[in-house]
Amino acid sequence: MKKRMMATVMIVALMAGTIMGCGASQTAGNEKQTSEKIADTTTAAETKTDSDKKVAMLYGASINDGGWGASCYQAMCDAAEAYGYETAYTENVDTSEYVSVLTGYADLGYDLIFAPGSEYSDAVKQVAEQYPDVKFCLLNGTFSSDNVVSVMPDAEQIGYLAGALAGLMTKTGYIGFIGGMELDTTKTKLEAYEAAAKVVNPDVNVTSGYAGDYYDAAKGKEIASSMMSTYDVDVLFGDAGAVDTGAREALAESDGHYSIGQPGDLGSADDKVIICSVVTDNAALVEQCMQAIEDGTFGNTTIYGTVENGCLSVGTFSSQVPEDIKTQYLEYVEQIKNGTFISK
Repeated sequence: MKKRMMATVMIVALMAGTIMGCGASQTAGNEKQTSEKIADTTTAAETKTDSDKKVAMLYGASINDGGWGASCYQAMCDAAEAYGYETAYTENVDTSEYVSVLTGYADLGYDLIFAPGSEYSDAVKQVAEQYPDVKFCLLNGTFSSDNVVSVMPDAEQIGYLAGALAGLMTKTGYIGFIGGMELDTTKTKLEAYEAAAKVVNPDVNVTSGYAGDYYDAAKGKEIASSMMSTYDVDVLFGDAGAVDTGAREALAESDGHYSIGQPGDLGSADDKVIICSVVTDNAALVEQCMQAIEDGTFGNTTIYGTVENGCLSVGTFSSQVPEDIKTQYLEYVEQIKNGTFISK
């Protein structure tokens, strides 16, 4: 206990003020943040509330990655605003630092820690056992316990939503998928993506690749460029965080090459690359964790997000999507919602 208290004091004393909450400007830029950079959110006035409840998030890349990290960070902010939590985050966390960052927040008295991906499961399990009074919300988690709730967007439905649009939009007959790590949820998305594309376009061909992490945008651009030059892929869907940003850079260099975004609504009506997004309402999932804390029912459960319960939806359509394809696609979305899209 004495060692733990000393470590926490050193963290705050050495690096106080480097972690910003929702709405604050980030002065640290993309500088690498480790457990030593964890600071109490009282240093970020924008996050102060009348409540003493606090929630924190860690992430392996920048929260400004334009994809997974940005969406999950905003989800935490939205949920925190709804339930009166102060917020903090630590970004660019190396795999070897997951445990120390989680431990740092637990030592600082955070009520809820949001870990936005299954890659954090082992670290969360280890720290949760040591801090039974701290609650953990684990996105795409692989387990639950007395103080851990996993929140799980339906990976199969995400794949269906992306695959159906890709199958309708391809002109070359070749579509692609880029994953970060070969996790079960990512594999499920790929399988569903291919299955859905073949339902709407039986002659479509699907190629896939894995970056090996979620943070190397240059790798994403390399994979996408290779798919385009080798297979004439003209529609891509990614499940790889910042890697997807790099892939979109490659697509933007050639007319008529498109991306389907996730998990936020990443595009716009004028977007030339992102034709639509599969939107996960991660804020609603985090809010359910916060509500469970208030109700005294937190723990030992997995909360699922689906099209049926409104946690999954499609975002803004680009003008690149013809009206007839949009109409046809929305019919497929309704089938996915009511379970008639693919018979099992």
